[in-house]
Amino acid sequence: MESGPCSRPAEPRHCVSGRAGAGLAFPAFPLSAAGAEPGSRIGTVAAVLPAGGCGERMGVRTPKQFCRVLERPLISYTLQAMERVCWIKDIVVTVTGENMEAMRSIIQRYGHKRISLAEAGATRHRSIFNGLKALAEDQPGCELTRPEVVIIHDAVRPFVEEDILLRVVLAAKEHGAAGAIRPLVSTVVSPSADGHLDHSLDRAKHRASEMPQAFHFDVIYEAYQKCSDFDLEFGTECLQLALKYCHRKAKLVEGTPDLWKVTYKQDLCAAEAMIKEKISQEICVVVNTKDEESVGHLLEEVLRNELNCIKVTSTVLDRTSGDIENFIDQCYSFICVNVVSSESRETRKLLSILEESSLPLLYPVVVVLDEQKLQESLVQSAAIIAALVKERNSALVGQLLVA
Repeated sequence: MESGPCSRPAEPRHCVSGRAGAGLAFPAFPLSAAGAEPGSRIGTVAAVLPAGGCGERMGVRTPKQFCRVLERPLISYTLQAMERVCWIKDIVVTVTGENMEAMRSIIQRYGHKRISLAEAGATRHRSIFNGLKALAEDQPGCELTRPEVVIIHDAVRPFVEEDILLRVVLAAKEHGAAGAIRPLVSTVVSPSADGHLDHSLDRAKHRASEMPQAFHFDVIYEAYQKCSDFDLEFGTECLQLALKYCHRKAKLVEGTPDLWKVTYKQDLCAAEAMIKEKISQEICVVVNTKDEESVGHLLEEVLRNELNCIKVTSTVLDRTSGDIENFIDQCYSFICVNVVSSESRETRKLLSILEESSLPLLYPVVVVLDEQKLQESLVQSAAIIAALVKERNSALVGQLLVA
């Protein structure tokens, strides 16, 4: 999507109707590492994603959050990562007025759920403040619930995992504020006014502040309400606001290497490579009907032996019940199985549904199995599939392979 120069409104509206997916059932998620549902320990959690940037450092007309990676807007990957965390109740995205309709289109096109839109402010802090106002239950027309804990995360950090989100939320629950950090890669120096070295920081004693961050909602909302115009205009660190205005020392949580922010043009290439890597680590065996479910499970077991470092799951897809929308957010590389070769037309139709879906598919493989030699065919099919996954042969995308 192309966009002209960014012109953020000085006095944005604080709650804009853009909610999607209300009332939809969330997919099942695994328990946390601690063995209990996170929601039972942390109460209500919401997230605010500022997405009003212009992408000046990237040097392109399109704001970086809307740049396409594998034919999908970057922000859609971030929303997908947040949506997978079932204990995050609401996700508020702040976007400029000129990009509001584009954001609504992305929500609709990619089936995002639990998303509400608020209009961005003139700076990062003002945008976050507007997102918090939308959650504060004091805005007319808003249907959102005031959360106990709020996560603040950048729309252009698409690789956030549930584990780090849970750790910062639990730390915020205990300390009032928490944020992810990473070791410094380069030494930080302070130049003098005339361009000479004044001093340098000991890299071992300092850390880079990253996202996500989390706060008691009342703490960070109070901090923004007390925030000076100077801090709202020029500040960038939310943890500092909690310290300065509410005297809350944030707990710092060691983050993972993939929390980096897409900032420059070359970062889009790196993001694409990471997304491809993640896609290749999970495959889903899809069968057409309940009658073929055993075939999917058999192939799943054989593939697990062939691809011991890749997650393999299987599912039955009833094309008439809308099941595809329920599982598509969790399955990446698809293998469509049809045990009756005479029904290859139906299998091709199923492949078309997957290829036209919102998810970027790398190497979908269709295998038509011979029902008379089922076990032998499964082994042969698994070997072919494993070879394709390992070699990532893009020339074979969508090919119909007969085992």
